[in-house]
Amino acid sequence: MNDASHTTLLKEIAEFLNEETEIDTMLQGALKKLIDGTKFETGWIFFINERGRSELVTHIHLPDALAHNCCHHLKKGGCWCVSRYRMNELQKASNIIECQRLEAAIAADVGDHNNITHHATVPLQSGQERFGLLNVATPNTIRFSEEELELLESVAFQMGSAIKRILLTKQEQEMALVQERNRLARDLHDSVNQLLFSVTLTARAGVELAQEADVKELFQDVQSLSQEALTEMRALIWQLRPKGLEGGLVDGMKGYAEMLGLTLQTNVTGVIQLPSKIEEALFRIIQEGLNNIRKHAGVQKAHLYLTVTATDVLCILKDEGRGFSTMNEINIPSVGMQSIRTRVAALHGQVEWVSELGKGTELFIRLPY
Repeated sequence: MNDASHTTLLKEIAEFLNEETEIDTMLQGALKKLIDGTKFETGWIFFINERGRSELVTHIHLPDALAHNCCHHLKKGGCWCVSRYRMNELQKASNIIECQRLEAAIAADVGDHNNITHHATVPLQSGQERFGLLNVATPNTIRFSEEELELLESVAFQMGSAIKRILLTKQEQEMALVQERNRLARDLHDSVNQLLFSVTLTARAGVELAQEADVKELFQDVQSLSQEALTEMRALIWQLRPKGLEGGLVDGMKGYAEMLGLTLQTNVTGVIQLPSKIEEALFRIIQEGLNNIRKHAGVQKAHLYLTVTATDVLCILKDEGRGFSTMNEINIPSVGMQSIRTRVAALHGQVEWVSELGKGTELFIRLPY
């Protein structure tokens, strides 16, 4: 490609990046434009987090050997580029002499590798903030020219800037959402919550003052219903503005359980040092699990087991209540369960319920981080 072709391609990619608002679709589209507009024939992108854990986020035109079994050989194993990235020794586009992932895919003989044996790599970053790696490859090519590497660096710079822009936009949206939740929580507390509390007090006074049995019973029903509504409202306010996390995840869960009238016994293995996104998601999931226990289990005690490893957090929420059978959809707290499934799926985790009528329920959650 000549300089004019490079300029045209970079302009097209820049225009595309500026229009996108989702990272996954942005990277997929930009990578496709790069591959279609150059001699590169395949490419893939890794995100690498602060802990050095890599994740294959997108790819295009992979040969069968690399695409086999959901890109198994790209997702597993080591590579010079990832190792150098983790040690902060990869600053610009480079030719990769040895790639263990490619070598493993070829050795496994699980499909045609289209004579792709080497690749070039470049870090994706914006300023000092790094996100991952962009890799490209061409059949029968061991080394790429300086011109090709310079183009790769330019595209990677554009991608890194676009990733940063989208992350900042999402951060602003999340902050606005938190502010709106806090406003709604304050409004509910100052209006509806206070009204329900007043109704509860009035009904209690009515029970004490009523002379006739049927009137006293009526006030007792009103008191019971208003107290139930008050508990529901407090739970809703807590979910909108989870104050409990300031004191730590476990204390926050205990506080929420106490607010629901439940006793939560906890057992923790490992040190809880989770990313804030994982911590809040886990807090919300356990909140929903505790809500289900209060509404459906018919008990006032639950057990929480947390195990934190170097890569995952495992959570088990257990009760010895009435349980449910998957054969009887009516008894399954489906709304709460779907909420939990959605949150877990968003974090690429796993969720499972084990339950039997009369023998309690166990909720299993595993979240990678």
